[in-house]
Amino acid sequence: MRSILWTALALAFAAGAGANEVTVQNDSLANDSSGTIQAGFVAGEKAAAWLTSPCAGNIVAAQVFWRSLNGGAAQVVEDSINILRSGAFPVPGADAQDILGPVLNDGVINEYRYLDENNTIPLSVPVDAGETFVLALTFAEPPSSVGPSVVNDDDGIQPDRNAIYADLGGGNFSWFSNSALGVTGDWVIRAVVDCQAGSTDADVAVAMTADPPAYTAGGALQYTITVTNAGPAVTGATVVDSFPAAYTGVSWTCAASGGASCAASGIGTIAQTVALPAGGSVVYTVQGTVAGDASGPLSNAATAVVAPPASDPDTSNNTATLELLPAGNDAIFADGFDPAAGAAPRIVEAALRSPR
Repeated sequence: MRSILWTALALAFAAGAGANEVTVQNDSLANDSSGTIQAGFVAGEKAAAWLTSPCAGNIVAAQVFWRSLNGGAAQVVEDSINILRSGAFPVPGADAQDILGPVLNDGVINEYRYLDENNTIPLSVPVDAGETFVLALTFAEPPSSVGPSVVNDDDGIQPDRNAIYADLGGGNFSWFSNSALGVTGDWVIRAVVDCQAGSTDADVAVAMTADPPAYTAGGALQYTITVTNAGPAVTGATVVDSFPAAYTGVSWTCAASGGASCAASGIGTIAQTVALPAGGSVVYTVQGTVAGDASGPLSNAATAVVAPPASDPDTSNNTATLELLPAGNDAIFADGFDPAAGAAPRIVEAALRSPR
């Protein structure tokens, strides 16, 4: 693949989705973040995202972020956008629906809600809550060396969520995971699901453990913080952990599963918004050292709260507090709650033309 990295990305959006519509994504790309253009495709190859529905409903739109290095490139008509059942990663299952001849505009998230260029046949693919499906873009012709082409984010790749259908030579096409071909980010390929039941409940919970369970002054200490969403609705969640003053040199990594996403790593306080579909989770692994003069209880609390329009039916599990004593004593666990809020993005519509 030919990769082109750029920073200070600006995303263009248009009108927002309906009240019961949820955008499902693996990527974490947002305004003023960085991404990589993958311009090494040939005709017939595909970029595909494995996505998980937050509800029982219908897929009503497909979204593809399309970008060139310098912006302002002419419209491109690609072969198709394919919606498939999950199959066994990296090989998708049965074809559920195809959008033929998608017109891709440079520098925007292109959205497709119809199967025909006259916008008369709406896209509607039924999915169950927690069902994984595949959304793939099939190329009609190779992108130029500077794009425009599909984009992946730059904060790590989730396992078994991104794939490429590639020509190994002589028209021999096979499916590969992104990482097997050197692409180390999540595709900015998304779907919109109409959650017909309209539930906004998202039961977010936090759990925390420590290793070792009793600290030693001047010694290493690892926290593991797990944030889950029991659903049924998808949500964003604000996760905060400021860490005690006696816990020094703090760094952390984050791993997401079940369609969730989070920043891959950071230093010091955790204060970020994560994407949490129903059944999804993020796990923070935190490394640090206890100060040499530490004594008495060492208390740490991590909190996660849902972002509107979701609401949390059980706020008793939104905070996990872990109190460690010096080696030779037991750890004490407690729970609490602290409210917060978040914001949701807007969207752009694209068109269809007959494929070339």
